[in-house]
Amino acid sequence: MSVTTATPAVTAPTAGRTLPLVRDGLAATAVAAVATAAVAAAGELAGIGAVVGGMPIPASGFAVLTAIFSVVGVVLALGLARWARRPRTTFVRTTVVLTVLSLVPDVVADASVTTKVLLMLTHVVAAAIVIPAVARRLS
Repeated sequence: MSVTTATPAVTAPTAGRTLPLVRDGLAATAVAAVATAAVAAAGELAGIGAVVGGMPIPASGFAVLTAIFSVVGVVLALGLARWARRPRTTFVRTTVVLTVLSLVPDVVADASVTTKVLLMLTHVVAAAIVIPAVARRLS
């Protein structure tokens, strides 16, 4: 006598599901990059210098790093869409944890308290833009 067990199938994302995920993820990346640069520029106007360890961080630096790590998030979402049983839930949980972990270097940075808060705010702003936009496209 043989026993058969049902295993839920994890299907690879089709082009029809992948394209909107990438499109929306890259659009959110662009918006987040502009938003973090704007937050950094607003901080400068308010007298909060983005100076860490004696080195100033230009507003464009915020945009570039936001874009790089947001694209990493989109790639993560593509992998989860392919291999995770519940890609949306897994993506949101993973990226929230990664966002919290990304605050640790800001807390320990050689910078003023106001600069640390500004740095952490840019992380939260980027996450608040990218995570929901990408999660919406995951099933």
